[in-house]
Amino acid sequence: MRIFKNTLCTLLFAIVAVSFVQAQTTTASRPVLDVPYVPTRQVVVDAMLELAKVSKNDVLYDLGCGDGRIVITAAKKHGATGTGVDIDPERIKEANENARKANVTGKVNFVEGNLFDMDFSKASVVTLYLLPDINLKLRPQLLEQLKPGTRIVSHAFEMGDWKPEQTVNVDGATIYLWTVPQKK
Repeated sequence: MRIFKNTLCTLLFAIVAVSFVQAQTTTASRPVLDVPYVPTRQVVVDAMLELAKVSKNDVLYDLGCGDGRIVITAAKKHGATGTGVDIDPERIKEANENARKANVTGKVNFVEGNLFDMDFSKASVVTLYLLPDINLKLRPQLLEQLKPGTRIVSHAFEMGDWKPEQTVNVDGATIYLWTVPQKK
């Protein structure tokens, strides 16, 4: 009986140890995401860029860029330059490949990193498809870094008590537009 208990304890310990190592390895190789990756449908991407009146003179930053479709569309259809930021290295790899396929690598850039550590002060347009709590946490940084007149477009989620200038429904999706005000 003692051998059985010792074997069972050893086996249980080994299972727990392997699970712990796997969890640590997974966490080390893949970042913890604040927002799940859900691609924005192309019809919504197009509407977001139209709502922001994106042109060839714009510098667009997409925060949480995923596969890069917003930045790539802004470059391809509107002539804008852009930067996409995402914490997930797999999404950045995919975004770069999509930019290559779309022949816009000279107009776009994708950066792996935490958007709370980024400088996006060069942006004239910022696009978001994040969660409400992330939008709220990001809002002070946006207002501090961005120049007055910079347009911010969010898919699906608002910014708390900062009311949007425009709200548009597109094929079942809601998008919001704000313009960064003059500094007080």
